Amino acid sequence: MSDLGLLPGPDGEPRCAWGLATEDYVAYHDTEWGRPVHGDDALYERLCLEAFQSGLSWLTILRRREGFRSAFAGFEIAAVAEFGEADVERLLADEGIIRNRAKIEATLANARVLAGWKPGELDALIWSHAPRRRGRAPKRLADVPAVTDESTALAKALKKAGIRFVGPTTAYALMQACGLVNDHLAGCVAREAQAVYGPSPAPGQRPR
Repeated sequence: MSDLGLLPGPDGEPRCAWGLATEDYVAYHDTEWGRPVHGDDALYERLCLEAFQSGLSWLTILRRREGFRSAFAGFEIAAVAEFGEADVERLLADEGIIRNRAKIEATLANARVLAGWKPGELDALIWSHAPRRRGRAPKRLADVPAVTDESTALAKALKKAGIRFVGPTTAYALMQACGLVNDHLAGCVAREAQAVYGPSPAPGQRPR
């Protein structure tokens, strides 16, 4: 790894070194991580996957992503909210996901909470915690924080609303993945692409 934490990708362009660790990461790094995500179901999916990732590597989750989508009805909040005890047992037997009872039960409980919210309410809540100003581009992986004031506030807001299994670290990982912050390293080709796409305000919000 260079002193900037960058490595040349398949096309010769510099990328965050972690994004070149495996083929799975290359596409995720280039086309998803850090790009703005909107929509309640889409954000619910990311919220769930980040919670399942807690204590594990993201690669473990990424490689099971389609399994998760199949098991959890495409992460449609209304559908998952209808899951019952039989579904919990089904999920605990599903080798295509992470079979952790506490995380599975939190995923279902969160869907039941969110099913009672107005359309766009989750989107607005999450995006209201996007930093008001862009920070300097990190030069090394060590420059990227694990927790921020905004992620701590987001975790508290979600907890207050009844959402389980989302602490400040998980909340910041969500913010990174969904484009609320741009933590691609300085000089990374994907950082420039993310600057074009976001961050953007939730529907109904004024740009910051």
